[in-house]
Amino acid sequence: MSVESNEKVPYVLTGKSYTAVAINAAAKAGEWIKSRLGSYGQLSTKTSGQDLVTEIDKGAEQMIRRLILTHFPDHAILGEESVEPGEEASIRALSEAQDEEYLWIIDPIDGTTNFVHGFPFYSVSIALAHNGEVILGVIYDPSRDEMFVAEKGKGAYVHGVRMEVSREERLSEGLIAVGFPADPVVKLPINIRGIEAVAPRARSLRAGGSAALHLAHVAAGRLSGYWEAGLNAWDIAAGALLVAESGGRVTDTLGSAYDLGVRNVVATNGALHAELLTLLKEADATGF
Repeated sequence: MSVESNEKVPYVLTGKSYTAVAINAAAKAGEWIKSRLGSYGQLSTKTSGQDLVTEIDKGAEQMIRRLILTHFPDHAILGEESVEPGEEASIRALSEAQDEEYLWIIDPIDGTTNFVHGFPFYSVSIALAHNGEVILGVIYDPSRDEMFVAEKGKGAYVHGVRMEVSREERLSEGLIAVGFPADPVVKLPINIRGIEAVAPRARSLRAGGSAALHLAHVAAGRLSGYWEAGLNAWDIAAGALLVAESGGRVTDTLGSAYDLGVRNVVATNGALHAELLTLLKEADATGF
């Protein structure tokens, strides 16, 4: 979907293009999720007391799967709620799927804890990888009715308006986001060390609770950067393309180029990237 003007485009498009199907699936799932806010029936935990899942997550993933497979029945799908909990299971599931020619990577609700509490910062994230390379990323924020869309080589858009990353040149000018991982034993202390290092150097820190939306806001120029250790492919894939197509930079916390296997991520406007990487390394907050 390449848009040359600032006119808004409809979310639900006709046709069978990958982008149209992804936008349609994200919009329909997002509206259904929003309609169930405050009315979920079953709340359970996965790997920890901080790792929540509801029947809304599972229902939304099934809805997205059906919509995609209706148009592309031969494509593979990697969805968070179809993978056993835990880091090892996530790594194994990605390893088994990433050789597929076309692989859809879905997080039906990124920010389930926010959804459960009624905090309006959660999203639907859908990415499509072709031979292991992400070529399409769609993130929908039902609370703000914002649809973020990127196609590889064609830029990134929100409401049909081209996005660009922010222009802050130093960390001291930057608004930086961080996450608090669901793993309180290993990953949380890593991120806390990073926070202790970055907080005094940045203009301010934010922790919204949705990796996908953090990445979308970096792409939109609303955040200067974001980092977190201990994520999964479905948390990052769509947002990483949004950032890259908006002129930003996405790597792992050691500075290596992003790929689907990255679990410790840094995404910035590019100008702040080296400074943020250096601080994380000095604080032993890379997750490696």
